[in-house]
Order: sequence, then C-alpha cells, then structure tokens
Amino acid sequence: MKNNTHSKTNIGVKTLALGLLIAPLGCVAEDKPDLLADALRAAWPGMAENATVVDWEGNVLQEGTNGYTCLPTPPMLTGTAPMCMDSEWMKWADAWQNKKEYAAESLGISYMLAGDEGASNIDPYAEGRTDDNEWIKEGAHLMILAPAAMLDAFPTDPDNGGPYVMWKGTPYAHLMVPIGSRGE
Repeated sequence: MKNNTHSKTNIGVKTLALGLLIAPLGCVAEDKPDLLADALRAAWPGMAENATVVDWEGNVLQEGTNGYTCLPTPPMLTGTAPMCMDSEWMKWADAWQNKKEYAAESLGISYMLAGDEGASNIDPYAEGRTDDNEWIKEGAHLMILAPAAMLDAFPTDPDNGGPYVMWKGTPYAHLMVPIGSRGE
C-alpha cells in the first residue's frame, strides 16, 4: 500500500511550485544531479540519503522515506536557499505561497544548512532590502514552527545572539535558530 503522506506532500510541493515557475528558470541548474546536490545541501548527512527531493516543477528527483522533502534553491533566486521541510512545513509553505491563513497544529522543523541569501525579518513577501524591512541574510539555520503562544517567549531581534521569531504577527511566524555564522 502506497504511503498517503508522500502523495499529500507531493501535491503540496506542486502547489508551492506553481507560483514560483513564473520566475526565470535560467537561474536554476538544469540537470537532475545539480538540482539534487543543491537540495541536499540543506540537509544534515544522516537525513540526506532518505529524504524525498523534489524540484520546483514537482518532479521527484529522489524518493525518500524519512518524512522530509528537500527542494533546491528557488528558481527566482540567484544565490543559495535550498531547504528540507517536514510535513508541517509543507502545509506552511502551501499557505505562504498561496497567501492563505495558517496556524501550526504541531511543531515543524525545516533545515536550511546552506543558509540563504536574505529575507525581510518582518515582511513575508518582501522581495528585497529596504530601509525599514529588517533584511537579514542568515547562515546555516533551522526553522521551527510552533503554535503562536509558544513563540511569544522569543525575541524578534536577529542580532540577539540566539533564536529569534521571524514574521511575528503574521500567520507565517516561525522561530529561526542560527547554527552557523552569517555570511554578510
């Protein structure tokens, strides 16, 4: 009997990918080995071999069994931002991509061990740095979803020396947990 969780995850990835396909695809490596390698840079070694890897068109590049789905850097980015998400993060990603309400039903963990090229700490839809959007380029980090009340105990300042809440006050709030140095 086929695992229904994988089917739901694959549908979520395809939904997430639809909005991103309007970006120029020339920014992404075009062959499967490059996409696979990029996506798996987000995972810790023990996770990589059993993670499902999907490209932004919804094509499965590697079947997995550990409940994580890894995606390469999104096509609209010229830098680095691969990620590996559990099932709760896949729900979050679908809600964020489609601008739907979202409330964490359980803890969720996403790995971004290759870091990212930057995002606003306050605006989930900012496309670039402005004078007032607290743009932050983060090194290797984890992202944790939790019910909103659990996030209230954490600061929103990315320079506080530890975990911080990104996008507080939005349905997409999550805890950022730096585990590597920032590349400025």
